[in-house]
Amino acid sequence: MTTLFINARLIDPEAGTDAPGAVLVADGQITEILPEGTQVEHLFRARNIDPAEAKVVDCGGKCLAPGIVDIGVKVCEPGERHKESYKTAGLAAAAGGVTTMVTRPDTNPAIDSPETLEFVTRRAQADTPVNVLPMAALTKGREGREMTEIGFLLDAGAVAFSDCDHVVANTKVFSRALAYAKSCGALVIAHPQEPVLSAGAAASSSKFATLRGLPAVSPMAERMGLDRDIALLEMTGARYHADQITTARALPALERAKANGLDITAGTSIHHLTLNELDVADYRTFFKVKPPLRAEEDRLAVIEAVRSGLIDTISSMHTPQDEESKRLPFEEAAAGAVALETLLPAALRLYHAEQLDLPTLFRAMSLNPAKRLGLACGRMSAGAPADLILFDADVPFVLDRFTLKSKSQNTPFDGQRMQGRVLATYVAGAPVFRRD
Repeated sequence: MTTLFINARLIDPEAGTDAPGAVLVADGQITEILPEGTQVEHLFRARNIDPAEAKVVDCGGKCLAPGIVDIGVKVCEPGERHKESYKTAGLAAAAGGVTTMVTRPDTNPAIDSPETLEFVTRRAQADTPVNVLPMAALTKGREGREMTEIGFLLDAGAVAFSDCDHVVANTKVFSRALAYAKSCGALVIAHPQEPVLSAGAAASSSKFATLRGLPAVSPMAERMGLDRDIALLEMTGARYHADQITTARALPALERAKANGLDITAGTSIHHLTLNELDVADYRTFFKVKPPLRAEEDRLAVIEAVRSGLIDTISSMHTPQDEESKRLPFEEAAAGAVALETLLPAALRLYHAEQLDLPTLFRAMSLNPAKRLGLACGRMSAGAPADLILFDADVPFVLDRFTLKSKSQNTPFDGQRMQGRVLATYVAGAPVFRRD
């Protein structure tokens, strides 16, 4: 089926443009980007397209952008299927405009063997309407003692290696893993935190945390963790991505590492871009994430780093937690929030606040994650996969967490006024979600 999207506001993160136009799709790929006012009948005649075998989608002036490539999605299979399954995560992703999920290995048991990786790959292919690319653990059991069989896991389909929020504290083990990953051309995704300082922390060090009596960690712990990792990158030359940079103090070290030519990129989460430490208020555990929410000054510095390109990617860091693990005293409650469906409307807060424009947002949510993983998607150009989202950037709504498609509904945005919704999601040109 050939599909022609007309009357669209095209968001092109590669060209940095936001302009009206049309898109022609055939055989699951974008075949042509067309100017505004393209006449359908004339185009079909010129391209020898049979109108009976073509579909025309009138976008009504709404935004058409590359689908989101979300690095760091937790799907709780195997082990905790009651929190999130591949089926529910896939439905949530499609509803949120996420056309490619890069899934984390912090499951129970961890995805640290080719057999476990093959199991989750089969489940993902059978149950999800979107693309799923799995990461594998860097060390066995994510225990930081013995590295996994990186070569075999690459052959089995792993796109990156990470122990997620379990920092490899043993520097010798981490350096050996980086050196071996370098020899295989594998990407290592790390969580830059000094593990001893950050252990047990529920908030960022501040007057606010002190007044609330919460165990806190200094933002310097992130800087110290990143400094160590950068030193090991200089030694090994490995490919490295920091999953979440959330503090202003870490940014100069990241900037120096990039200036020195190291193969390093960095991401941040949508929660750290749109929320700050004060949102915890009266110990609201849905706002407990890892690393903890930061000061407003840190949030603004990270937004500027995304705008300048110093921070490369924005992700949901989708972490489902059930009610029992959240309805606890703040210190004891599990960290994490679901965000597959709230990633885009939350990101649009930055657009409406005139802090980031739409091409910059999609550079960080689509283009850069795809480039880092060597994927052809994330682009609005001929030859790219037709993974697209149609969304209204302006429509207001109040989020009701019980309408989310995820099994768990632990979102900090429950009851909040938001602006911008996905109208339709397409994977390889085929619709996988349409809003009623």
